[in-house]
Formats: sequence, structure tokens, C-alpha cells
Amino acid sequence: MESLIDFNILKDSHLFRKMEPLEKGWSNDRKYIIYTSDNKKLLLRISEISKFDEKLKEFKSKGYEVPHRSLIKNQEQIEKIKESAKINTAVLDEVAKHIKPGMTTEEINTIVHNFTVEHGAIPAPLGYGGFPKSVCTSINDQICHGIPSEDDVLKEGDIVNVDVSTIYNGYYSDASRMFKIGEVSEEADRLVRVTKECMEMAIANVKPWIPMGIIGATIQEHAHKNGYTVVRDFGGHGIGVDFHEDPFVFHYGNENDGVLMVPGMTFTIEPMINEGGYELYIDQDNEWTSYTDDGKLSAQWENMILVTEDGCEILTY
Repeated sequence: MESLIDFNILKDSHLFRKMEPLEKGWSNDRKYIIYTSDNKKLLLRISEISKFDEKLKEFKSKGYEVPHRSLIKNQEQIEKIKESAKINTAVLDEVAKHIKPGMTTEEINTIVHNFTVEHGAIPAPLGYGGFPKSVCTSINDQICHGIPSEDDVLKEGDIVNVDVSTIYNGYYSDASRMFKIGEVSEEADRLVRVTKECMEMAIANVKPWIPMGIIGATIQEHAHKNGYTVVRDFGGHGIGVDFHEDPFVFHYGNENDGVLMVPGMTFTIEPMINEGGYELYIDQDNEWTSYTDDGKLSAQWENMILVTEDGCEILTY
């Protein structure tokens, strides 16, 4: 147990006139106002050293990398993040209603921006690091961070990733979906499908008290089995209180590597899978958009998840 004042003082009851419970704040700590005999007020706050913290200490002593306590969201934060996530998913649903051949990616940006603002939220990409638009739209051989433009017109056979991120009441959410424009080739259809499978299989393997490496190992195995490669320069990330938090979520690697996943962590799983090699380059003009080095197709799906006591909960999709 720990408190803000010395427990030994409390034994001298003649120093105190009364003690009242204080029902304030989000934590589960017990709080009391103590009135002293010399007309002072003291705050007594009692926090149990929880089984959760003991478990973290135990795993750390065994050599596991454990997350910083700041990365573990409390219940109030989780509820606020879910409110943001609900809007983020609704934005992508709105895009799905309208996306079609002949539409420009700038029109997608307008849909995202207007819908987000109309629901009292803020598009997180807008102005982030100088990014000029409210959404990322990445077509065919563009891996990620495509910038919407009136010059980019969606045509029959294209595959496009629409990556939406939302701030609502100061809390962040993030997700992306692939859209097939009209009839696409068998190769494009298969890449989109397998990429989604990579994400879904990784999510299915998220469980508390195991290393995060299982995510990357699962994605890598399924991608390679299907003849594809996994982009290594980008990955998932913690999110919720800020746009990009720790930990970095690798989409390749060893299942025993990485930080321990524990209940209360929120992060994205967003594999970028390439038809050819995983090498890429960044557009030298806009310094944002990444392309496959060999010009072959790339696909990405992204969900945001919450680690729970017995698995995980998908927050955005």
C-alpha cells in the first residue's frame, strides 16, 4: 500500500478531528480528506499495489520487455478512445458509399474532411508533420502516404488504400481499408485478399502477456507463403492519447521478440504487403508518398485494437 502521507501519523488520533471520503477523479484509489486539530486539511490517497503491477514486475525480472505504465490506458481513456474510433469507422463507411471509377482522390479527401468535421472531430493527418490533406490515398504501387489530388482519378482496375485518422475530444483513432475500383485483375484481387488475411490472422494471435513479436511473425509467414513480401520501413504504432505512440509494431520478425502485450494497450496492426520486393522509395517532390521500388502492386489494411484480459477488441476497421 502507498499513500501521500505517513501512515504512522494516523495512529496519533488526537491530531485529527474527522476524515471524509473524497469521491473525485477517475482512478480506483481510495481518497480521503483529513481535518486536523489545527484546522488543516490533508489528502490521504491509498493505492493498492495491484496484481497487475506485480505481474509486470515478475515478467520484467524474467527478462521480458514490459511496456511503460503510460502506454497502458485506464478505463476513462479507453472509453474516450472508443468514441473517437466510432467516428473513424463511420468516416470509412462514408467513403465506401461513394468511391467509384472517375472519382478523384481529392473528392475522397473532401468526403473525409467534411464528414469528420460535421461530427465534431478533427482529421488527424491534416497538418501533421506538414501533411497537406485530411486523408492518405495510396493507389496501386503506392505503399502509403499518398496525397489526395485533383489530378489522381480512380479508374477501373485500380486498388486504393484509404487511410483515415481521427481526433475526437483529444483522443486519436486510426484505420485503413483497401478498395477495388470496378473489376480488378486476379493478381490485384488476390493481393488485397491475402493482405487482409495477414492482418486478421495477426489480430487473432493478440493475447495478453505474450511478446508483440507474434504479430510480425504471423504476418510474415502468411505473406511469404503466398509469394509476397512485407514492407519493413513502416509498421503499426501505439495510439490513443497521441497520434503515434510507442510501441512500434513490426510486421515481420521473430515471435519471441518485442514488448509484452498487456491489457489496456492500444495500437494499430497495418501490414503493407508487396507483390514484388519489399524495397521502396519516397517521392522526392512531396517527401511523403512511398512507392514500391519495382513498380509492382502494394496493399494495406489497418485496424486499431485494444488488448483485453483474454485477447483483444477491434476498435476501428
